[in-house]
Amino acid sequence: MRKKSFLYLGVFALVGILLTGCKTGKNSSEEMTKVTLNEVAHSIFYAPQYVAIEEGYFKDAGIDLTLVTGFGADKTMTALVSGEADIGFMGSESSIYAFNEGAEDYAVNFAQLTQRAGNFLVARKEMPDFTWEQLKGTKVLGGRNGGMPEMVFEYILKQQGIDPDSDLSIDKSIDFGSTAAAFTGGQGDYTVEFEPGATTLEQEGVGYVAASLGVDSGYVPYTAYSAKASYLDEHPEVIQKFTDALQRGMDYVNSHTPEEIAQVIRPQFVETDLDTITAIVRRYAEQDTWNDTLIFEKASFELLQDILESAGELKKRAPYDKLVNTDFAEAASKNSR
Repeated sequence: MRKKSFLYLGVFALVGILLTGCKTGKNSSEEMTKVTLNEVAHSIFYAPQYVAIEEGYFKDAGIDLTLVTGFGADKTMTALVSGEADIGFMGSESSIYAFNEGAEDYAVNFAQLTQRAGNFLVARKEMPDFTWEQLKGTKVLGGRNGGMPEMVFEYILKQQGIDPDSDLSIDKSIDFGSTAAAFTGGQGDYTVEFEPGATTLEQEGVGYVAASLGVDSGYVPYTAYSAKASYLDEHPEVIQKFTDALQRGMDYVNSHTPEEIAQVIRPQFVETDLDTITAIVRRYAEQDTWNDTLIFEKASFELLQDILESAGELKKRAPYDKLVNTDFAEAASKNSR
């Protein structure tokens, strides 16, 4: 009888320990930190972020992440400044503009996700020996004035000794996302396309990728994560956990095949078939879109400002040491080893 009593007490004690562990475990609701992330767009271009979401890396870090798509850098920056978002994910030129306009609690970039532009020049026929000189005298469906796709495109042209205003005709009147349809309808000799537009045109046999703007423009900090300076000061532990999770996503895309990556992020793009997702991931991987780390290098920041200046969009250069903080990315890189 006494042995049974001890047995029951042991079982109850074990159950109590398990219940206590459930209540105070790493991923319990009491210890999860809510973070709202506003992304400029929802794109396969940002595969490491979606890997981190789908593989549960943010949850592992104790972050309860809410993802909101802003549909434009201006909207994402507004959400960040207003406090609707804790972290903004957009082109880092937005942080430069805001700083130069005199923002007191300005956005600071703490992690860079993509190091290449995500656009491609699409021609009407296969051009394996394409050179930028071949654009002279042609009509290209471009992007809006002041937008990164158009600024990067014109920067490349100037680097190649081509005058964007006189050597060719660039149509900047078509809404982003509608250029592929216009090209299919017969407009333009070339079009500058983001994914999935470029791959879709190839699959339909309407167009062929002739060049990568990402490769020919160099290592540009096309998209980065930022938070207000005050948020970084008040919640450094949250930013570190967030960056650690992102680094795990970056590690994954750099150590797995396009097929494996596509399978993981597929739930984020249910409207796109798996073969197309795989093709797009492969294209981005082949052009070295994702670095090994999230560290935002000074050389990339200065190249970005070169592009903005070339486009006439930058009145004065912004200081790297104020708008970029590499501490979190450097720590995340060490933590992932």
